[in-house]
Amino acid sequence: MSEGSLPDRLARAITLGGPIPLSQFMGAANAHYYNSRDPLGARGDFTTAPEVSQMFGELVGLALADAWHRAGRPPARYVELGPGRGTLAADALRAMASAGLKPQVHFIETSATLRAAQKERVSDAEWHVDLVGVPDDGALLVVANEFFDALPIRQLIKTADGWRERLVACQDTLFLPIAGTTGFDPIVPEALRDAPPGSILETAPAAVAVMRQLAKRLVAQGGTALVIDYGYTGPAIGDSLQAVREHQFANPFDTPGEVDLTAHVDFGTLLEAARVEDAKGYGPLEQGFWLTALGIDARVATLALASPERAQQIADDRQRLVAPDKMGELFKAIAVTAPDWPAPAGFA
Repeated sequence: MSEGSLPDRLARAITLGGPIPLSQFMGAANAHYYNSRDPLGARGDFTTAPEVSQMFGELVGLALADAWHRAGRPPARYVELGPGRGTLAADALRAMASAGLKPQVHFIETSATLRAAQKERVSDAEWHVDLVGVPDDGALLVVANEFFDALPIRQLIKTADGWRERLVACQDTLFLPIAGTTGFDPIVPEALRDAPPGSILETAPAAVAVMRQLAKRLVAQGGTALVIDYGYTGPAIGDSLQAVREHQFANPFDTPGEVDLTAHVDFGTLLEAARVEDAKGYGPLEQGFWLTALGIDARVATLALASPERAQQIADDRQRLVAPDKMGELFKAIAVTAPDWPAPAGFA
């Protein structure tokens, strides 16, 4: 471990200042991780739905184009949060163009490595570090696919003395979670306060902040947002923090910055955050149900007819996206819209 490595810097910070919140550990680890590599695909650590098949991005694009058309075809911008390699955007924009929609493109991305990959696929995009840089002169058509799951979370753990924040300590460069000493019982939902010792409650202040900012922009400018991720409707008890490396699960506290850290998304809390800002919220819907409602089977037939030699691969890709034992049940979609915009297709 070199003098300036992330594990070394975290270890020194903990040694000097004491254990740090899990959110600080996760934020530092993921910032380094995404800025130092392309994590996607067979050679990376994980594969997302847009990398499985073009059908995913095409159907997302058509859902946005349909909502835009029913809203009166206003001037609009396409905005993607955490656009990966730009694969989803390229497929979505191609489908949008077929429906008469050619919006300006804005990517919210901090990784220089991923920005370079995105530029190869969507060369005319504009890049921003957050939503503040996106112009406010038109409706927003927003996509966030596997974005919220990578934002830092806080964890509270039930101890014999009550609810405490889960912190990260360090012993000889080994990181491990411990319970803090400050009580947090008042902020735990009353229905969950009597959970047994060892129970964990997750909160995601960063995700709530992003959703509220996004909802404010949608209410002010018009538009709709599609959020696709894996998660649940909470708040609820459960430890969902996980690490993935080379398509295998790993210890979240080993080698920070070298593994992808994620947590399941609390869709219930995200939707409530949007509604607080007077936006409308829909879902969550299981990804398989939603893609089927959008017409993935018709798209399978069209692609298979055009490329019969790929028919089996196309059918297999469809199964991976929609089957309950693949991505279809774990991944879910929610929609957030301006008050005067229609629900996107599949949510009505």
